[in-house]
Amino acid sequence: MARPGLKLGIVGGLGARAGADILNQLVRLTPVKSEGDHREISFEQKPLVETVSVASPDYAPVHRKFYVFDALSRMEKSGCDAAMLPCFITHTFLEELRAELGLKLISMTDATREYLERHHSAARQVGILTTPFVRNAGLFDRMFGPSRTAVYPSPCAEDAMIKAIYGPAGFKAGGPVGAIAAAIRTAIESLEDQGAEVIVPGMTEIPLILSDFPKGRRSTILPTNEIYARFALEETGQVTQKPFKIGVLGGVGPAATADFMSKIVNTTQAAKDQDHIKVIVEQNPQIPDRTDNLVGDGPDPTLALYATAKKLERGGADIIAIPCNTAHAYVDRLQRHLDIPIVNMLTETVDHIAKISPAVRTVGILATSGTIASRLYQDALRAAGILAVIPNKSEQDRVMDAIYGPLGVKAGHTSGLCAEHITAVVQSFKAQSAEAIILGCTELPLIKLSEDLTRSTRLIDPTQVLASKCISTSIAMLGAR
Repeated sequence: MARPGLKLGIVGGLGARAGADILNQLVRLTPVKSEGDHREISFEQKPLVETVSVASPDYAPVHRKFYVFDALSRMEKSGCDAAMLPCFITHTFLEELRAELGLKLISMTDATREYLERHHSAARQVGILTTPFVRNAGLFDRMFGPSRTAVYPSPCAEDAMIKAIYGPAGFKAGGPVGAIAAAIRTAIESLEDQGAEVIVPGMTEIPLILSDFPKGRRSTILPTNEIYARFALEETGQVTQKPFKIGVLGGVGPAATADFMSKIVNTTQAAKDQDHIKVIVEQNPQIPDRTDNLVGDGPDPTLALYATAKKLERGGADIIAIPCNTAHAYVDRLQRHLDIPIVNMLTETVDHIAKISPAVRTVGILATSGTIASRLYQDALRAAGILAVIPNKSEQDRVMDAIYGPLGVKAGHTSGLCAEHITAVVQSFKAQSAEAIILGCTELPLIKLSEDLTRSTRLIDPTQVLASKCISTSIAMLGAR
């Protein structure tokens, strides 16, 4: 049976008693006919310790940001679809968290705003009981906009309230409830004296303190923890769309990875930074050389490739791109153990040729000896009805020197001898009636060939094909979500 709604995470360590209250409210408010109808919840209670108290004028939530991000990352990894953050301070940097995480973050301010619109639409003066940091951050002022005015306790009343919550004898330290409640009552009276019609507890501990307060006050005090719990249950009825993320298995080689990233950026249609696709790169130049393994006695790179791919998978990637032609000799064995697809650069390149140049029947392959030996390009071309032309031994030696030699592209050279080698083999291919030539090593597009040669030859860049396919896949998968 499918679980009811999404799996919810609660970051409980931001305030132990407040987090427990949110959990209790969720359980209490969930409509159930049996135990099996309750929401699946992950509650993480790991106390947050900050060197500077929230009560201090010098407080900044830097450590809180890291703490919350780590907690949410663990929840996302454990399968949570959404998370609750019972802490108004955290909501001052909620958008920063949303930009970096895939799970849905339930907003306390959205919950409060919606409740006010539904039940107190006529209220214009709203009193706020919150920390100086949240007040100075303007969280509630932005939330209300021009339609309502946020009012705060007098400085004296606010100071007493903060000490009652955060002080050495305060609520968080298990202090006496009578003295704590008296300080909260004084802050409420300060708000009412300023004309507050509705009061919003902007600290999640306050609803616990106010639970036994007498009714019939001049203002209405909102049960913000209950409101947040109800809102979370409403908001998590269906899966939200997370940003699409490309995982790049990089470092094979490093310059080719940088070239691929440049092509991703340049090919994406974007009017601003935020229109670009999220990309995670695992740059691992220590992966053993693929050609050494395929045609010699070099170490097997399969495990290193797999470990790098799994890091991308754990990092939330939706697809994996490997900007290395030779590494595709290992793709089939990797793909069987991954839950996300690897975009196959070689088959996509052959499909690209068949699509844009359907009349082409002879294609030359410039690639490492490992790629040539794997026959991946030759077999894919043959399946498409295209004849493959490969270098003879002396020509292949020149290709390998252009890639791996002391004056080759992997050594940082993009002109001179490496360009001469490639030009000579290209001319040989053209003499053998090659109508297009695949630059089947991701470093080869970095070599600067003459303008005459590039104009007169249909050179196919698999790195560009891969970048374009990743972008079109991202658009298609987002549209299907």
